[in-house]
Parts: sequence; C-alpha cells; structure tokens
Amino acid sequence: MKVLVATEKPFAAAAVNGIKAEVEAAGNELALLEKYTEKAQLLDAVKDADALIIRSDKVDAEVLDAAKQLKIVVRAGAGYDNIDLAAATAHNVVAENTPGQNANAVAELVFGLLVMANGKSGSELLGKKLGILAFGNVGRNVARIAKGFGMDVYAYDAFCPAEVIEKAGVHAVANQDALFEQCDVVSLHIPATPETKQSINYALVGKMKKGGILVNTARKEVINEPELIKLMQEREDLKFVTDIMPDANDEFAKFEGRYFSTPKKMGAQTAEANINAGIAAAKQINAFFKDGDTKFQVNK
Repeated sequence: MKVLVATEKPFAAAAVNGIKAEVEAAGNELALLEKYTEKAQLLDAVKDADALIIRSDKVDAEVLDAAKQLKIVVRAGAGYDNIDLAAATAHNVVAENTPGQNANAVAELVFGLLVMANGKSGSELLGKKLGILAFGNVGRNVARIAKGFGMDVYAYDAFCPAEVIEKAGVHAVANQDALFEQCDVVSLHIPATPETKQSINYALVGKMKKGGILVNTARKEVINEPELIKLMQEREDLKFVTDIMPDANDEFAKFEGRYFSTPKKMGAQTAEANINAGIAAAKQINAFFKDGDTKFQVNK
C-alpha cells in the first residue's frame, strides 16, 4: 500500500523519519509531498495513494475525486474540520484524527498565554478559579497543570459525565453559563461544530467576573468576533488571549495590554507533539490495513 504524507507545512525531520519507519516496517511504501504551493500538486500526488496523512491541509471533494485508490485519510492532530467528512463518507474513505497526541503541548501553551496575560503588574494564578470548557484530552491536561499553579479548577462538558470530571479532582458545573459566571479564567477546548460555531458570544463572555480572562487555543470559528470586540469595548477589565489570529485582528489589536494573539496557530508546535501525532497517524494506518481497525474514525 502507498502512504502519502502531504504537508504544506512539513513535519519535523524526526517525525518524518518515525513515520517512514512505521510505514515501511508494515511493508508499505511512503511518499512525501512537502511544502507544496498549489492544490494541483496535491491532486496529482493523491492519484495513486492508498492512505493519506495530513496536518492542516484541506481534503475536500475535489481531492477525494482525484484519489481513486484512497481508503483512509488521517489528520495528524485532534481537530479535523479541514476534512470534508461527508465527501469522505461518499467516497468510502475512512477519516481519522489522532486525539491526545498534542494535548500536553496545547495545555502548556494555555499557561504560557495566561502568565503573559497577567502583564507587568498583574495578579497571580494561585487561588484563581479556572473554567475548562470541554473536558477531553486537552482539558484534562489543562486541569493537571492548573493544580500545580494552585488554581481552583471547574469544568463543563456536555458529553462527559459529571462524575468523571469530579473523579479527576475537578468541580463539575451544570452548564457553560455557570462556568463563565463562576470563573476568573475560562479556557476553551471545544471543537468547531454547527452547535459551537460563534457560540462564545457577547452574552456568554459578558457573564465573566471583573478582570476575567478568556483563553482560546481551540478553533477560531467558536468565537463571535464582532460581539467579543463590542464587549471588550464596553468592559475594559476583560482580557482575551489566543493562539489563533482572528479575522478582525486589527480591531482586537486596539485593546493594548488586554489582547494577545500568536502570529500563527501554535497549539501543536512542539517537537514532541509533532513527532507523536505523525507516528500515531502512521500506526493507525498500519492497523487499518492489517486488521480493519477504525477506532479513531470521525466520519461514522
């Protein structure tokens, strides 16, 4: 089987070496398309690929039409909104992600942003209430690190039972409104779905306490940017830090000292996360071809 790694933003060399070792150990062939600049290059490369590993690269109906032999595509990372799931299903292609492989990297970034957000004469994190919206792999790592800072940790996840959250030593709250009302800091870890897009809005963030900090290392689409800008204009006590540069970045930039964005998505930009996610993708493809394993399928 031919496994194509198609990455406009390439994996680290160590990750590529790890992927190659996994793929070839299973008797499969590895092909690389790195730093491509045109979609046509991707369309040509996928023509004879049986499996595809991507990062933030878009796999839409056009790509799937070109990939006549494709059986599985794996997004090396947790988010998979760059794959057209309906089109993948229509083409009988299994779509997977690699959840948890960059969870610690994202969680550590949350606290890097928070420490920076406190500024030259800010307040300490010790004793503050931290709210985690979605208690998945990243949320659990955020909770772990927060305890080291001495924070009081709360969480809400519509799909995670309260008893599971409580068992992790975290206070479970009844809904997301309560999370925003009770906490000094809220960290977002929700995916971009029809239900969550634009859901972090004026009314919800407006429930935060004076001096509240909103952290977004999830997806940009979950933020209602115009409404958040309006709220920050009205409430000079609020801060917003993110690793996703908003569309309305110039508008946010006027909130000097209360807003910060990294120049690009940084959540998985550690050597460890890069290697872990790439090798996990290769292992999942090998398991799929060997045993039909679809444990991490996201287009069921």
